Amino acid sequence: MCNGSWVEIHVDRVCRNAQAIQHALGGTRLIAVVKSDAYGHGLGPVAEALGRAGVRDFAVAYSAEASVVRSAVPQAERILVLGTAFAEDLPRLLQDGITPMVVSLEQAVQLSDAAWAAGRKTLPVHIKLDTGMGRLGFICPAELDQAAEVLQLPGLHVEGLCTHFAMVEPKRRPEAAQQQAQRFQQAAAVLEEQAGRRLFRHISSSRAALLAPDFDQDGARVGISLYGYGSADPGQRFFSRPVLQWKSK
Repeated sequence: MCNGSWVEIHVDRVCRNAQAIQHALGGTRLIAVVKSDAYGHGLGPVAEALGRAGVRDFAVAYSAEASVVRSAVPQAERILVLGTAFAEDLPRLLQDGITPMVVSLEQAVQLSDAAWAAGRKTLPVHIKLDTGMGRLGFICPAELDQAAEVLQLPGLHVEGLCTHFAMVEPKRRPEAAQQQAQRFQQAAAVLEEQAGRRLFRHISSSRAALLAPDFDQDGARVGISLYGYGSADPGQRFFSRPVLQWKSK
């Protein structure tokens, strides 16, 4: 409290939001995005509450955040680092069972070499494909051959594939997300054929999960909607309530 003002966080409401979203997603796994201190709501308490509510998949921005989630939710099955992890992060990644994104061949080689040098360890990773966002990942289809090289690196075990939409607005520009989804599907087919197995796919964030069920894959990375923002219309796919209240005397 400061000068008569304070913030109240209702973690029970986070749990109810997560359960409502998971129910709407059906067989698609909810990946709870708790990056940036759970969007300012408190990483440890929010992750712990989500774990009690049955959430087993989480996503953060950096490996240090992932370790906080591991401490709060030791039973978590998957903790993804959405930002870039480096070779110096390897001890933490291995110790806490954290899965980083591989966004370039150079980064993948560094992680592989570090894992192999640490006693022939194998690090689980997800390959991030840039299908139109223009931020991180192997550009599709131009760098698909480089992404395929990651499958052969001895220190890495590729478990999944992902991308991120630049825009999901079905009523304004439906073709934008559709083109990205098509590029992703084509790239995934190539990589899975070379891997010889099915990979865990995830492309939707909150907006896509809310407005475009056709893009559901194996998982959906839901962030801001978990905290009750952007999904307040009861007529949409799911409804969530804000978990933060700012009060003042």
